[in-house]
Amino acid sequence: MADRARTAARRTSKFLKPATRELVRARVLASERISPSFVRLTVGGERLSSIAPMGFDQWFRMLFPDAGQSELHLPIADDDQWWPGLQAMPADIRPVLRNYTIRRYRPAGAGRFGDTAEIDIDFASHGDPGPASVWADTVRPGDELALLDEGIIYQPVPEARWQLLVGDESALPALAGILDSAEFDMPVEVFVEVADPDDVTAQNLQTAPHVRVHTVVRPDPDTRPGTAVIEAVRAADLPDGPGYAFVAGESELATGVRRHLVRDRGLPKSAVTFTGYWNHGAAAY
Repeated sequence: MADRARTAARRTSKFLKPATRELVRARVLASERISPSFVRLTVGGERLSSIAPMGFDQWFRMLFPDAGQSELHLPIADDDQWWPGLQAMPADIRPVLRNYTIRRYRPAGAGRFGDTAEIDIDFASHGDPGPASVWADTVRPGDELALLDEGIIYQPVPEARWQLLVGDESALPALAGILDSAEFDMPVEVFVEVADPDDVTAQNLQTAPHVRVHTVVRPDPDTRPGTAVIEAVRAADLPDGPGYAFVAGESELATGVRRHLVRDRGLPKSAVTFTGYWNHGAAAY
């Protein structure tokens, strides 16, 4: 499934985008707290079938009503002009925008809650006052949102003989999606930093004989997220030869691991995909 989607998609300098996309409305079907830090929402809708499942770390833009807004208003343009349209909307009706990963996709007819396509979205929720955390913690079945597919960031280089996957809670759904989708025939080291090890257990990470998952538990809730996993990667015994790394999460985690891999481990910059999902001290999730 993922390979066919990759063939149909169009490549950009940073990631693999879907061949076509549109801003689609959906509704919340179910909400479940699956671990101490994660809430899983299942959303469905007739137009979700327009999203081609690509697997791996497939991500999307999500728009939802801000606190105090009684309904979801969307920009008129739904492809490349959606951003100017969103910015032009009056502040009192402009929706909140955040980026998330598709944890699971079920096509129409294979859903758990109805006949439409369904998408599971895992929210790392720590009780912070950010609008996404508040929305995920209080949303109810029937509440409306919109999604815009953005494709895949994970892009292994063909010469790699081993892989390294690194992230924090915000990247855990992406790491889980990669492990679900890839057929690894090489050593893979996975490092994920979380506040509670049950967050990793709840994801049911799919592993193979070549894959080792290292759960790095943050020693103190006041410690900057990413600090512990950066140190774990620095101390790790990684394979020799050409490799590939996918690093995601808090912005300093992503840049710090990349800097270490390039400067200290000798990986080419082109062999490290890194992306900052959020900034510590801002509304994170």
